[in-house]
Amino acid sequence: MPDIAPSVTYVTVDVFTHERFSGNQLAVIPDASGLTDAQMQQIAAEFRYSEVTFVLPPENPENSARVRIFTPTMEVPFAGHPNVGTAFVLGNRPDIFGKTVAHKLRFEETAGLVEAELVRNADGRVTGAGISAPQGLTVGSEVAAETIAACADLETGDITVETHHPMIVSVGLPFAIAQVKNLDILARACPNKTAFAAADQTYTPAEEQFALFLYVSNPQKPWQFRARMFAPLDNVIEDPATGSASGALAAYLVSLEPESDGTYDIVVEQGVEMGRRSLISVRVVKAAGQIETVRISGDCVAVMQGVIALSFAAS
Repeated sequence: MPDIAPSVTYVTVDVFTHERFSGNQLAVIPDASGLTDAQMQQIAAEFRYSEVTFVLPPENPENSARVRIFTPTMEVPFAGHPNVGTAFVLGNRPDIFGKTVAHKLRFEETAGLVEAELVRNADGRVTGAGISAPQGLTVGSEVAAETIAACADLETGDITVETHHPMIVSVGLPFAIAQVKNLDILARACPNKTAFAAADQTYTPAEEQFALFLYVSNPQKPWQFRARMFAPLDNVIEDPATGSASGALAAYLVSLEPESDGTYDIVVEQGVEMGRRSLISVRVVKAAGQIETVRISGDCVAVMQGVIALSFAAS
């Protein structure tokens, strides 16, 4: 077997925030060319962030990079904050695998091509990024309110079905979404791993794990929401910012609107209960009754950089 690089560099960023030590933590390996699948999983488990991204040369030279995303326990086909954070990290570098960094980046991922657009301040410095979801909205099965309540250690009556029943939805990564009645109920939610395991057997395919996105609407501002996301089966007790879930929720709610055409700007506030407040912006475009595009964007701030020591692979 070929030798494996003895070390790789990493960068960490906080995503969906402009304040360091808020938002969602992300580790990025800007050049993971020499790493094996097993090493990528080990590094993700070592960080214990909700995700770590590994940047590789693109298979198609017209694209910017191939990006693989790992949670502490598994590889996932797509996620929101890892793409926003990875685009931010690469946007602050002079080149990607020898090519000058462009204003727009295109990442090859398991879920499909992810297009990212860099956000700059008045001085031209990259301060964040926006990405387009790689897949259209898909709506899966309805989830019983009793199941949602059990997973979040709530009462069934805490779940409201006035706007919609709890559903499995996705724009690249599936989540169960459910609306609760008020902020006090949202604050009381606590994941029950046994209930999650039971729900996983009923509602998710073998390659996925049941994850729950709870939210509360703002009566004064109907397109602003507070949310929490739990994925204890993936060793993510709670996630402070979940772009893929926010995109799926926004797209689903827009799909329920009676108008056949329109552009909707949605803001999801998340991570407040964890002390890591995040703001996720989602723009959904609807045309002829169908969800046309879902764009997820936010600010980022750099936190750390360093070197990970590796062992050589056995011969």
